[in-house]
Amino acid sequence: MTRSSRFRSTLDDMTEVASPHISQPRILVLGVQPGTPPFRIVEIDGQVVGEAKSVTDVLEAAAAYGILVHDLDDPDVVRWVGGDKFTWTTHRRR
Repeated sequence: MTRSSRFRSTLDDMTEVASPHISQPRILVLGVQPGTPPFRIVEIDGQVVGEAKSVTDVLEAAAAYGILVHDLDDPDVVRWVGGDKFTWTTHRRR
């Protein structure tokens, strides 16, 4: 094995191991939108399915599409944009 091929082999091994896993969760919960009450848009499999005003709404939407969510913090299942499962209000600037 030449020095060049050893380097390439090592580099290939490192790249595979070091590359981050980027998941595409089925559920995407977008940032809080102003309203009375504030809400978040929910997408499932890339399609907008409705508005959520609480975590319960997200779970009900998932169930309607046959998705059983065991862990709302699992990024392979749900991606929260602009906050987490506890973020349901907008922040007002002063």
